[in-house]
Amino acid sequence: MTQFTESEERTALRDAVRRLAGGYGQEYVVAKAAAGEKTTELWQDMGRHGFLGVNLPEEYGGGGGGIGDLAAVLEEAAAAGAPLLLMVVSPAICGSIISRFGTEEQKQRWLPGIADGSFTMAFAITEADAGSNSHKITTTAERDGDAWVLNGQKQFISGVDEAGAVLVVARTSDAKTGKLKPCLFVVPTDSEGFSTTRIPMTMKAPETQYTVFLDDVRLPDDALVGDENAGLLQLFAGLNPERIMGAALSNGMARYALGKAVDYVKTREVWGQPIGAHQGIAHPLAKATIELEQSRLLQQKAAALYDAGDDVGAGEFANMAKYAAGEVACSATDVAVHSHGGNGLTEEYGLANLLLASRLGRIAPVSREMILNFVAMHTLGLPKSY
Repeated sequence: MTQFTESEERTALRDAVRRLAGGYGQEYVVAKAAAGEKTTELWQDMGRHGFLGVNLPEEYGGGGGGIGDLAAVLEEAAAAGAPLLLMVVSPAICGSIISRFGTEEQKQRWLPGIADGSFTMAFAITEADAGSNSHKITTTAERDGDAWVLNGQKQFISGVDEAGAVLVVARTSDAKTGKLKPCLFVVPTDSEGFSTTRIPMTMKAPETQYTVFLDDVRLPDDALVGDENAGLLQLFAGLNPERIMGAALSNGMARYALGKAVDYVKTREVWGQPIGAHQGIAHPLAKATIELEQSRLLQQKAAALYDAGDDVGAGEFANMAKYAAGEVACSATDVAVHSHGGNGLTEEYGLANLLLASRLGRIAPVSREMILNFVAMHTLGLPKSY
């Protein structure tokens, strides 16, 4: 192993995931999405093999690895045409936060199920009026004796219909400074006052998006994860992994698209030779490949910093990695579709939906413009623009 390669263990992990996810492939995912069904079989299979919890502590059923290992799992699944969006949410965000800041009882209660895939936990931070300004979150948590009462609304929450609980970001209702004072609560989805409405999406995917309503949801004191006065530290313990995993998802998607394109242009013949012999076809694919490798190195660095406990450095490079991956996913998918000509827009070749899916990496969980703002401020030291 060198500074720029992965260990034998992670390489073996990638190979194992590639074989398992490849046995399902894009056809399986597309069929499930078309039928309005979930990729439950794949999720459970990944859990049985220990892939979903590779980043979680061994004493709670995990693999004892880091976020770099979990990102490798998601990247390989996506590269095999079978991405699992909820890996970003359940083991990466929720699992990481509970592992670092949960009580012993919370770890024992939630982590084993998250690790083996038998329990899924969603994550709810986004609000309609807050956008990327998390300081405008209006969901409140108010103490009432030995309980908490939550009120508010969250939007674009993934996989609530598959989750047994949601890790909700709220703020104390008595915060006077106007600054974000986030608190994290595990809210079972069968709680009284908890309801959802599905958001219709154009993109075809097994995972669905929801608006979540919290109307006087009453929770026990131990629903609070971590210290209510810890501020942003606990939140970013989950958001940095979210960005790293978002990069892995986009990079895997780019790998899948480029792989399909390369296979096609090697065999599609016009004027007596494969179209891949023409520079007009070959050069865009080569350029996207170079950009993909750059993006994967950023992902690797961000994960290494996070796993080393450098939250500040991880924050900087997790944002860069997420930006780079979102860009290359869009460009690689566009090149792949164009390389197929008209076939690139057919259901048979399965690339057209990726044009929509690839844009997710530019938009969520944070827009590329906000990442550029972050880099301008924190990396370059420029004045804040907003």
